[in-house]
Amino acid sequence: LDRKSGKPIYLVCNADESEPGTFKDRQIIHQDPHQLIEGMMCAAFAIQAELAFIYIRGEFFQGYKILERAIEEAREKNFLGDDILGSGYSCDIIVHRGAGAYICGEETGLIESLEGFRANPRIKPPYFPAALGAYQCPTIVNNVETLCDVKHIIDMGGEAFAKSGTRIWCVSGHVQKPGYYEFACADVTLGQLIYDVCGGLKPGRKLKAVIPGGSSAKILRADERFKGKLKDGSEFDWGIEDIPMDFDSLMAVGSMSGSGGVIVMDDTTDMVEALANINYFYAHESCGQCTPCREGVPWMRKVTQRMVDGEAREEDAELLKSIADQIAGRTICAFGEAASWPVQSFIAKFKDEFVEKAKEQAARRKEGAPAAKETTLI
Repeated sequence: LDRKSGKPIYLVCNADESEPGTFKDRQIIHQDPHQLIEGMMCAAFAIQAELAFIYIRGEFFQGYKILERAIEEAREKNFLGDDILGSGYSCDIIVHRGAGAYICGEETGLIESLEGFRANPRIKPPYFPAALGAYQCPTIVNNVETLCDVKHIIDMGGEAFAKSGTRIWCVSGHVQKPGYYEFACADVTLGQLIYDVCGGLKPGRKLKAVIPGGSSAKILRADERFKGKLKDGSEFDWGIEDIPMDFDSLMAVGSMSGSGGVIVMDDTTDMVEALANINYFYAHESCGQCTPCREGVPWMRKVTQRMVDGEAREEDAELLKSIADQIAGRTICAFGEAASWPVQSFIAKFKDEFVEKAKEQAARRKEGAPAAKETTLI
């Protein structure tokens, strides 16, 4: 029980992996579920949780079955359940299947869903999960990769793990060998990941841009130079291929490590269509609780859809930025930022392409040519 409130304490594993371009948690669940269970039980013992939950995305049906089987195996060995290994400590794990909504990845939206309600994120304060979480009790929420790290931190020690701990990268897009890769953060640069690990781009293609941390992370241009200072005060001057794949370096160049989803785009990519696809996703996934999200994100989707349908206007780039600027920072949860950052960064880095597409389409309309073929976004 919590010393201050006297309420039970809960641990929740967020396995509602929904970020486009990200598939690390699913692989852990499929390939090594006992690593997750061990990490969860270590964490649960540390906080003296009475019960732990794994909130898993509804579409991960195979992962759900794997976890249920692994939990039963662990229970048979008395690694969880009553009086674990004769320690006097008891804690069990319940796997809860979600309904397949991106907003359930937000910790308070997840808790609402876990309790059986619509997954509307809660206002913080007062609803910080550590104080008022599941069933209004103290609750710790962490994702699959983080909880798996617990056992390695215990084995290695915190200082050693901080120096050589690994991060998982999910690489997709225009590379020869997309896939799931794990490295110590400081041991690989973005260029090494793309060219040495993933085999580079397809023959005859050139790198155009990279989203380094899932679809909500800000995009990086391939021809940029990144200059500045890291947290330790050291200066850097990097091309995109020189960027170390650690948290601080990616933040220093204006993006983030995020969910570890590295999306690589070559010079065949139409940036307007790429952004339209991202906008379609976020417009579909908004819970609709906050007006800026409920109204603004569909507006961004409609503008980019109109652009790919051949009706672009030169002022659309500024219009998109204006809408995104009025969403970010004005919502209950971070969904507003997740939807706004791609728009803000695409316009900041590739505004010329948006304007050029508008000019080309305007010329076609003036000549009486038919509009470009409609693009169906999925």
